[in-house]
Amino acid sequence: MRMRRKKNGEARLQAHAHLLCPLPAEPIADYAEIFGRSAPLYLEIGCGKGAFACGMAAANPDCSFLAMERVHDVVVAAVEKADACAETRPDNLRFMIADAKNLEACFLPGSVERLYLNFSDPWPKKGYYKRRLTYRGFLRVYFRLLCEGGAIFFKTDNRGLFDFTLEELSALGCDLDYVTYDLHNSPLAVGNVMTEYEKNFSEKGVPICALKVTKPKDFAFEEKTEEGDAQ
Repeated sequence: MRMRRKKNGEARLQAHAHLLCPLPAEPIADYAEIFGRSAPLYLEIGCGKGAFACGMAAANPDCSFLAMERVHDVVVAAVEKADACAETRPDNLRFMIADAKNLEACFLPGSVERLYLNFSDPWPKKGYYKRRLTYRGFLRVYFRLLCEGGAIFFKTDNRGLFDFTLEELSALGCDLDYVTYDLHNSPLAVGNVMTEYEKNFSEKGVPICALKVTKPKDFAFEEKTEEGDAQ
């Protein structure tokens, strides 16, 4: 569902400019310039209204959490939420308005410790499968960005997208750290930080699927992707 355009959106966004990371002209070489300190980088792709980012930043004070979102008006809601809860978390959260297609223009290989994908657009039409953020073309990009031992965390309520993701990871030869088709009724629910979307649907009894996959030690960085990968 498309978000209604925010009234005075640009002015509201600039009122929280201290939380924004500008789109870089070249890959970021030093995250300390953004966060004022050196710390492991956690990256969320598609942060929505920011509940997960705020919760994770508060729960992980020793990380630098960067939340990426391509929709300008959604970021307005996210930065307003983040400033509203500023007293309950350290100053370790920033937001970037950017598209996942531009990840490698923003981040250096091996510079991300954790990458979070929460309730990504399932793009259900068969012809749109390469747009899914868990398509193998995107997954290869994520693995290039992750440091050794870094991991991808994925949650969705869409079983079709989840099964597709498992197939894509299998095609890349990945072993999963964990997988569940009902996160909130599993031991993994302890310490789980929910998105707004997740809270709404889980309260209605919709099961949430989740997985974690660590970057393969023998991941082939040089492997060519199919034409159109990560487009």
